[in-house]
Amino acid sequence: MDVTVLRSPDPVVADAVRALAAAVGGREQREALREDQREALVRGGPGWTGLVAWAPGRARVTAYAGVLRDGAGWAIEYVHDGPASTGVDILRAALDAAGDGPVQVWRSAPTLGSDAEAARVGLKPTRDVLQIRRPLPAGLPWALAVRTFVPGRDEPTWLEVNNRAFAWHPEQGGWDLDTIASREREPWFDPSGFLLHEEGGRLAGFCWTKVHHDHDPPLGEIYVIAVDPDFTGRGLGRDLVLAGLDHLAGLGLTIGMLYVDGDNATARALYDRLGFTLHHVDRVYGGDVTPS
Repeated sequence: MDVTVLRSPDPVVADAVRALAAAVGGREQREALREDQREALVRGGPGWTGLVAWAPGRARVTAYAGVLRDGAGWAIEYVHDGPASTGVDILRAALDAAGDGPVQVWRSAPTLGSDAEAARVGLKPTRDVLQIRRPLPAGLPWALAVRTFVPGRDEPTWLEVNNRAFAWHPEQGGWDLDTIASREREPWFDPSGFLLHEEGGRLAGFCWTKVHHDHDPPLGEIYVIAVDPDFTGRGLGRDLVLAGLDHLAGLGLTIGMLYVDGDNATARALYDRLGFTLHHVDRVYGGDVTPS
């Protein structure tokens, strides 16, 4: 392959990669590159490397892999428009660019083909994340006092609760001020959809929503939801979910969705009771890989 290795973002290449991801995502009915990888194309990121494979004459991009430092390891996502060998080649190039250490490769809506590509480079499925959806409005009762997030004031308190609630989570735990500030700069950020529930002067739980305007029809997401560990077991999670769904319905949205780990039985049982059904699976392939 004719591969360009990027160590800093290139806006022209970013446009070409986004066009590839949009074409593949539209054809395969999946999100071909997740938010953090799309953001890295524009802003870079910790340890970021972009690998871009070109068609003859560099007329278009045929494959792309983004490599990001993820704690002590590496997070990789790739997309290609070609035979399985193209996927294997760009994935091998990404592993070589990553360096030593544990690697996680994300894939939305995995197939036997993507399982086989991962296996060819020594990776195995390690985690499934489910995207679940339900129609809006939910039409279910709830009773909980909520207020909206105030940018510039609520970040430290929110970070403390988020990191306590998600201490176990590989992506959502360990956020800092830079992480939440980067989300607040996103065009989709809307504090009116970032709902906080307080008790006794403490933040007891929250439901942060997001609207995907690029989806047809627009899709409402419960982006992050959690209850402080000191307040669990009181049914707050149910009411926070419904508060978020009702906010999204109030914007005129007709579909609500969220992501949940496949092995999180407690959360899945709650979402089942609230009428969510499986839309698709995202898969993580992992391994401790030494570059060739």
